Amino acid sequence: MSKLEDLAERVERLVLRHEELKRTNTLLEQQVSALESERDSLRSRLSAARARIDVLLERLPAGKSVNGTAE
Repeated sequence: MSKLEDLAERVERLVLRHEELKRTNTLLEQQVSALESERDSLRSRLSAARARIDVLLERLPAGKSVNGTAE
């Protein structure tokens, strides 16, 4: 093969590799987006659970431990 044909072949392989990497990058960006959404949802649920726990703790009688004896 001539140098020009070798170069053309290498360029074609690079173009194909570039397209493959672009597709992979797009898939990874979609996965990151989905994971960020899941993380945000979990943070929201955690915050709501903490708020419910705080309300329950406020409703506990003052001066009583968990086992019912005075502190």
